[in-house]
Amino acid sequence: MSDLKIGVITKEWPPAIYGGAGVHVLQLTQALRTISDVSVDVHCFGGARSDAFGYSTPAEFADANPAVQALATDLEIASHLEGVDVVHSHTWYANMAGHIASLQYQIPHIVSAHSLEPLRPWKAEQLGGGFAISSWAEKTAYEAASAIIAVSDAMRADVLAAYPSISPDKVVTIRNGVDTSKFLPNHDLSTAEKFGVTGRYAIFVGRITRQKGLAHLLRSWKEVPDEYGLVLAAGSPDEEGIGNEVADLIAELSLTRKNIWWIKDMLPHSELTAMLTGADLFICPSVYEPLGIVNLEAMACETAVLGSRVGGIPEVVADKETGELVDYDGNSDSFENALSEAITRLMSQPDLLNDYGSAGRVRAMNLFGWDAVAAATVALYRRVIA
Repeated sequence: MSDLKIGVITKEWPPAIYGGAGVHVLQLTQALRTISDVSVDVHCFGGARSDAFGYSTPAEFADANPAVQALATDLEIASHLEGVDVVHSHTWYANMAGHIASLQYQIPHIVSAHSLEPLRPWKAEQLGGGFAISSWAEKTAYEAASAIIAVSDAMRADVLAAYPSISPDKVVTIRNGVDTSKFLPNHDLSTAEKFGVTGRYAIFVGRITRQKGLAHLLRSWKEVPDEYGLVLAAGSPDEEGIGNEVADLIAELSLTRKNIWWIKDMLPHSELTAMLTGADLFICPSVYEPLGIVNLEAMACETAVLGSRVGGIPEVVADKETGELVDYDGNSDSFENALSEAITRLMSQPDLLNDYGSAGRVRAMNLFGWDAVAAATVALYRRVIA
């Protein structure tokens, strides 16, 4: 087989990684680069850097709506993709660069579906009128793509429901992976000491956005016994409203509890694994989650997971084996009551949580290795250029 030259397009690239899609792109790229007959160039937002082709927003669009800025940057990227065999874009921010390059240079375009704009209407709060632009960009790119990678079976079903004109044959499930050589139990206590964390605690890790359900978790925590602590590694609010709501809820809890710790900055890798390992329970209260890499990261650190039964989470967290799942039906009160009940019950059973954590690492190692993800992705690359 001839060598493959792949152009990966992403908004996020180190050090500007703030979500699961960015983690996915980085780790997939690293895995692809271990395959001898594949070469990968990364084209990313954020300006020039030495480890990728970086692009800044064109100066003429400095004051434009963020969605318009993304499209302007996409045009810059598309003009530098001549000569690759396949373009592979991640998130709507980058999709249009892949679409334009595909049209201009007559090369296949593969889209990885990490989330869908029609299922995130709250994004209108962040993007204003740009939400209509981001929705158009995603729809156009998806419908024209040579193939779409869904990160879970639930995501695949969502793609086909949101965009019914897309052929089911074009949508392939390739689940996210986790590097279990990097995410593994880390019993260094210095990080907890650094942040003043003492006693037993549960942990949330994620961006402050409505889809992650952090406000639901904070309201549910009012009914959790105060002997249990809560660590919130949460920052980068999507928009001012959710940022203020979360800050107010944390402040309210902190009035009566001394064991609520809010870490606003993204943790370095070693500190993240230490805090995950030290937790009795990782909580993922998302109301929308195509897969949830962070659940895999917690499992790889041998931490039990309590997640909401939405999207791809049930494909990662094996209920009653590596953790437990709570139903979410859109009713905030019932969801929050179910969360507080489950948290209280699980935190009172440390032996059960240890068993869930041990099983979680085994599941992460056996089913979610990046080598398998990369091999399946390369097979799809070869299929679309055949």
